[in-house]
Amino acid sequence: MDEALTLAREAGDAGEVPVGAVVLDASGAIVGRGRNRREVDRDPSAHAEVVAIREAATASGTWRLDGCTLVVTLEPCLMCAGAILQARVPRVVLGAWDERAGATGSQWDVLRDARGSAPVEVIAGVRAPECAQVLRDFFEPRRGPA
Repeated sequence: MDEALTLAREAGDAGEVPVGAVVLDASGAIVGRGRNRREVDRDPSAHAEVVAIREAATASGTWRLDGCTLVVTLEPCLMCAGAILQARVPRVVLGAWDERAGATGSQWDVLRDARGSAPVEVIAGVRAPECAQVLRDFFEPRRGPA
């Protein structure tokens, strides 16, 4: 989560919503890094999770990320949950919940839905206060205190 938080802060410094993600291989080595890049890339799909998954697939030489773990500072949205399922990522570790658009347990639970492919293990709340604070620090000057 340390690296994901560093990436989230970098995204915020660049004017992006501060979300960071890493993909770990079965040995725990980072094989993919991502931070939100929607504004800089002008790409609505450039969420941290998707960027990290793309990098991991390139590094691994396959789109199947069996045995990998995605670590992300904010609960994935519907699009990212779909990408996680398509990449066959079996485990997601997340920091803060996204009560508005989350798809791994708050609004929807796409990753653990029995109607989909193999359910994904979700480990939630890892360093949640710190992950949420990064988001608050980004949004408060833009929106005002909550």
